[in-house]
Amino acid sequence: MIDKVPSLDKLVHEFCKLPGVGPKTAQRLAYYVLRSSQGFADDFCNALQLVKDKIKECPQCYSYTEEEEICHYCSNPQRLNDVICVVEDPADITRIESSQAFKGRYHVLHGAISPLDGISPQDLKVQALIDRIQASKETPEEIREVILALDADLEGDTTVLYLAKILGQMNIKVSRIAHGVPIGGDIDFVDHRTLGRALENRIEL
Repeated sequence: MIDKVPSLDKLVHEFCKLPGVGPKTAQRLAYYVLRSSQGFADDFCNALQLVKDKIKECPQCYSYTEEEEICHYCSNPQRLNDVICVVEDPADITRIESSQAFKGRYHVLHGAISPLDGISPQDLKVQALIDRIQASKETPEEIREVILALDADLEGDTTVLYLAKILGQMNIKVSRIAHGVPIGGDIDFVDHRTLGRALENRIEL
């Protein structure tokens, strides 16, 4: 019979709390930490503490930042002020920036509407987005378009419909990023929902 190791079991239990990490993966991670040097453990603990101590939400777009005031996306004078891209999570900004196709501002909802999970619009940064748009109407940098870059799932679709209805009443141009067959993709391997979106978002040649 193998003796229980409470401290190791505790580490496995904590790793299991991470999204996408099951018991087997958590166990492998725990044993990796155990076999690593004390220096690795110290650096790992320090990195965890640093993100908790230094990183905060930008008060304007609600992305994550270490800046004293607003984040570098909001403070960059080269970015367009009249268009906002709305995303679910701060990590989505990095993905959009990698395309180099968007030069406007951002707004992070920190989730999507999901009644089954008890997540309503009041749990997201929806009101902050509305307030931001309304406040811009009193300035030369009025927001004229909102791009919804949300996931193409049930929660994302629900959130898009909700925001489109509200923003439409504010005389704001609302668009959503296109979804469909990826570049280099083979139609034989595309699911029916994605193919349906591709047909809906077809363009004239």
